[in-house]
Amino acid sequence: MKVMIWLLMKMMNNWLRTHCGSNSKLESIASNVPILACPLWNDQVCNAKLIQDIWKNGVRVNVSEGGVVERDEFNRCITIVMGDGEEGEELRRNVKKWSDLAKEAMKENGTSSVNLKSFANEILLGHNEY
Repeated sequence: MKVMIWLLMKMMNNWLRTHCGSNSKLESIASNVPILACPLWNDQVCNAKLIQDIWKNGVRVNVSEGGVVERDEFNRCITIVMGDGEEGEELRRNVKKWSDLAKEAMKENGTSSVNLKSFANEILLGHNEY
């Protein structure tokens, strides 16, 4: 049993199952892991669309008519994310690309740093120096 738990924990470090909220999609990008998208409602559905079709850093699970994600569907998605096929390899390349872009943006003079300073100046000083 301990071996099975250890194996599952190791596998879980390789992908993230999420409802596609704003925080979890950013955590996935920062952690360099692909997403199994399971949106529930509202903006999560839009986020799942971005994840699968635009950013291509995850796979969206299909829900049955009864609102349940079947075992075979989870298996399909996990196989894509962890598999050696072209789709899985492309997905992991995109995960790395987005993770690298996020790390660059967070550097001292990266776009996130510059934009945050600009926003703070606008709020605190009433003007934008950048």
